[in-house]
Amino acid sequence: MGITGTEGVVGASWPVDDASEESSHDPQSVTGSEDLMQAFATGDSKAFDTLYRRHGPGLFRFIYRHVGRQAQAEEIYQDTWLRVVDARRRYRPQAQFQTWLYRIAHHRIIDWYRKSKSLPLAEPEAVPDEPQPDEPTRRQVARMLNRALLELPLEQRSTVLLHLERNLTLQEIASICGCGRETVKSRMRYATARLRKALGDLYDEL
Repeated sequence: MGITGTEGVVGASWPVDDASEESSHDPQSVTGSEDLMQAFATGDSKAFDTLYRRHGPGLFRFIYRHVGRQAQAEEIYQDTWLRVVDARRRYRPQAQFQTWLYRIAHHRIIDWYRKSKSLPLAEPEAVPDEPQPDEPTRRQVARMLNRALLELPLEQRSTVLLHLERNLTLQEIASICGCGRETVKSRMRYATARLRKALGDLYDEL
């Protein structure tokens, strides 16, 4: 598990098209992730490699935007995949693989917060330290977004990232976060309002 998906994390802004991770460059993109996971459970290591390439970049971006620190994001990222490996024989395709994967990551993030004595701050490279020009660049807007995300409560951050960046439905988010659909809608409403307040007119450029 050598990749971390770190390239472009700071500079990327949503929405991100999930299809980009299952593009024609992936020779097994026509195979569903659920089928690949079941194949991996029977000993097909290539199936896992495909899953890792397919879901790795988006998963790392999701984790990084939660914790705002490279080292901690990589630790949670690797731990998530290790838990996928450990659970391979217990996996049942009752939900989409992506939903199952992000539920694991969500729990790992919560565990990290519980063990941390303070909220994480964005990494120095993720926060602009120079005067900004009148017309912010895409990278500067993304840095401002990352900082605004880190100021959201954890559950609101999960909701907004899963919906706006991963394009998951409210019901899928509810399954990942272990709450009701109406709770997800409420979190989404509050998170959107806070981001609009933090980013102003730049929010509409995301």
